[in-house]
Amino acid sequence: MKAMTIEGFGGPEVFRASSLPKPVAGKGQVLIRVAASTVNPIDYKIRSGLLKAIAPESGVLGFDVAGTIEETGEGVSGLKPGDEVFGCTGAVLEHSGALAEFQVADASLLAKKPANLSLQEAVALPLVSITAWDALIRGTGIAEGERVLVHGATGGVGHVGIQLAKNAGANVYATVSSKGKATIARTLGAQPINYKEQSVEQYVDEHTAGKGFDVVFDTVGGENLTRSLEAAALEGRVTSVNTRTTADLSLLHQKALSLHVVFMVIPILHNQALGKTRHGEILREITRRVENNEFKPLIHEQRFPFEEVGSAHTLLEQGEAIGKIVLTGFESA
Repeated sequence: MKAMTIEGFGGPEVFRASSLPKPVAGKGQVLIRVAASTVNPIDYKIRSGLLKAIAPESGVLGFDVAGTIEETGEGVSGLKPGDEVFGCTGAVLEHSGALAEFQVADASLLAKKPANLSLQEAVALPLVSITAWDALIRGTGIAEGERVLVHGATGGVGHVGIQLAKNAGANVYATVSSKGKATIARTLGAQPINYKEQSVEQYVDEHTAGKGFDVVFDTVGGENLTRSLEAAALEGRVTSVNTRTTADLSLLHQKALSLHVVFMVIPILHNQALGKTRHGEILREITRRVENNEFKPLIHEQRFPFEEVGSAHTLLEQGEAIGKIVLTGFESA
């Protein structure tokens, strides 16, 4: 089968078109004919060598997958050949990624795609939906009427976070950097806050009368973690997907805040059966909400065939994408 592989860590130029043996589904697994994948920050962090501890130096990347089941292994129930599925199946350690014509995946990590989305639309949802769910629903337990601030309204995780918070009945606010992104934030259900025009103190005063937000979702990391602590209310909850930083955590004590950190690949990385099952359950709930028109993916306008995955990585690293960047399979397939 055709596959895009990395040959050593480095920049986007390390991707190579390769020919690999077609895999076979084992116990509890399915073989997927891959139709689409995406680029997530974890993909380029692995490619660059930043996450050497969890990924091989050579192999197939691509965490998100959408496609059609070709065959099922022993013990698989609820899925059959011909089913169109989506999921976040990982590209860590021995788990080969989705940038290939076929991928073997743990059946518990998958769900049938929403009927009202194409495979290339559905693939935008798995990693970011599971991440946002673990942050906001499982992690902070957002409640109706609470004020929730989501950093990064038009990012992959951010746009899902807005919708999950809105679904929960929260009053949602989201940071943006332009009028165009503000329009998207409103469409998704959030009151936009232009962080380039207002300081944290200013928007906390304007939108919470100086009290702070009940829940702050940091999808950015770095110095933004400190801004998230500043924006939180007394005894508020902060949840983050990127805490690889050094920060003064004094505000955690001064405000009696809680900090919840999400790293959604842990069930895949450590082969946690219950965690994998939870991922599949989350995706089935996302499917229900999408089919009920309560939820939708935000997809970057430009899409890339697998052969151009390096260009897609470059775009994401430049921070220019609006929503998720989708990879549409092999152009010559």
